[in-house]
Amino acid sequence: MGSILPSFFDSVTYTPPDPIFELTKTYNADPNPCKVNLGQGTYKDENGNSWILPAVREAKEKIKDANHEYLPILGLPSFRALGTELVFRRKSAVVREGRVASCQALSGTGALHIAGKMLIQALGSDKTVYITKPSWSNHRQVFESLGFAVREFKYSSSTGIDMELFLKTLNSAHPGSIFVFHASAHNPSGWDPSPEQWKQIGAIVKERQLFPLFDAAYLGLTSGDYERDAFAIRYFAEELGLEIGVCVSFAKSMGLYGERVGLCCLVPQTSTTATAVESTLAQLIRVEISNSPAFGARIVAAVLEDEGIYAEWKRNLVTMSSRIAEMRWQLYQGLRELGTPGDWGRITEQKGMFCILGLTPAQVNHLQSKVSIAGLNWKNVRYVADCIDKTLKANT
Repeated sequence: MGSILPSFFDSVTYTPPDPIFELTKTYNADPNPCKVNLGQGTYKDENGNSWILPAVREAKEKIKDANHEYLPILGLPSFRALGTELVFRRKSAVVREGRVASCQALSGTGALHIAGKMLIQALGSDKTVYITKPSWSNHRQVFESLGFAVREFKYSSSTGIDMELFLKTLNSAHPGSIFVFHASAHNPSGWDPSPEQWKQIGAIVKERQLFPLFDAAYLGLTSGDYERDAFAIRYFAEELGLEIGVCVSFAKSMGLYGERVGLCCLVPQTSTTATAVESTLAQLIRVEISNSPAFGARIVAAVLEDEGIYAEWKRNLVTMSSRIAEMRWQLYQGLRELGTPGDWGRITEQKGMFCILGLTPAQVNHLQSKVSIAGLNWKNVRYVADCIDKTLKANT
């Protein structure tokens, strides 16, 4: 035999797995019948199963005979139009004036990626992207992969948003810098700015000529009220008249995790510019995925275009958000009743699916691998409270 030729891939090094998905993998492999997944942000029912929203069931029935043809490059037209009206309001100036350039994307991640590709063409790679610390784990990777420099700034502590540092960071950023804002249900801290705080943020964004890019993964699910959760987006676009970007995911709000249904919206100053931006989005999508998958987009469009199904979806949002809030309250009450060391009020003050408990790495490891409490119904929140209590009392 001749000598073995060198591999074309010799320079490739091993990349560690994403910690969030690795945690879910560990959870799935754990044989303990009492296990509870406190990691990945997906809504589950009381039995720990994925919940198919009644509105989504109706929509799937409605589209069951749809064809399987390719979509246009920019995505399903009805999905883009209805999604844009949902985010900004049908009667908003930006919609009436045709100033929203939109395209379908592969959920929130894909929307952020395509927005980043558009912004690097428009602004250049010398601009800095600012992300919060803590932030969703993939934010840095998305924008660094495109060639942007990414800078983190401290966003919150155990008591809330550090507004002083937040505003200081905004004031010190160079004009043209991009700030990735979480529209609602900040992931993973759970701390959201109030409307008044958003107004403070918006005033500096406008004065400093910064570009706001909203990651909007939890609209409607945060409070059960889509109008309330979209406040910052609409305030920046309508009241302040800013050019903005919005990256919407329907994974959480409609439970369409695996369908990867996202919407990327960019709002320039004029409809002429919006047309140019949209043409560039089409070119970027053509060379990346050619066109988007149809099934999930058709579900969303069917929900939004039918008054009856839309009303059902609004009820589903209240069901999910109310249950999340109730589970937060039960966990808070359970820790208080157990006399667990620490101040747990933030569990009910934070919003959405995530909450930073303030446990140390050693305590998290103990909670994951060493806590076992017999004789309890593992499905209820009290079990989780008991496990946290046992961990803290053993490791404080």
